[in-house]
Amino acid sequence: MKPGMRAMAVLCGLLAAGAAPQFVLAGRQQQSQPAEAAKKPAATEANPKDVESMDAIVAAIYDVISGPAGERDWNRFRSLFIPEGRLTAVRVSKEGKISYAMMSVEDYAGHAGAYFKEHGFYESEVSRKTERFGQIAHIYSTYASREAKDAAPFQRGINSIELFNDGKRWWCVSIYWDAERAGNAIPEEYLK
Repeated sequence: MKPGMRAMAVLCGLLAAGAAPQFVLAGRQQQSQPAEAAKKPAATEANPKDVESMDAIVAAIYDVISGPAGERDWNRFRSLFIPEGRLTAVRVSKEGKISYAMMSVEDYAGHAGAYFKEHGFYESEVSRKTERFGQIAHIYSTYASREAKDAAPFQRGINSIELFNDGKRWWCVSIYWDAERAGNAIPEEYLK
């Protein structure tokens, strides 16, 4: 047996036996848990029109975070995601160091909500590339962000949106995004 296959067989054996191996992610040590032991947060009821199609859920994602300074409908936002949903932003420091910030739906609502209370924010889709297999879909959604509905964009980027269909509705599993910047222009294929 090849060394890589041996390690995989040992890991599978440990997981089957109920062992909880340690994983190191982003400099933090995390304990993994068998899926059945993990507690799921409760899902929020969605407006059926927001989740009836891929087009509808993507439109709802952009719509719910967009608007003038003030509160957003965070219950609607929550309803678009699986309970364990994640949002991940690529970050670039002033020194050019690249990292990421991963948030739960609640983390995002807290951080972005504080900003939105004081600032207008409108994000719209410019272009989309969709791939689907069975119950999963991956959407590269090119976006433009504005401070006012009619303003010029202050930022563009790509949202990598992962969707899941449970046979009744679409759910957002994750949104992972990176912004356009010097040396990181949006490729032409994602602007069509």
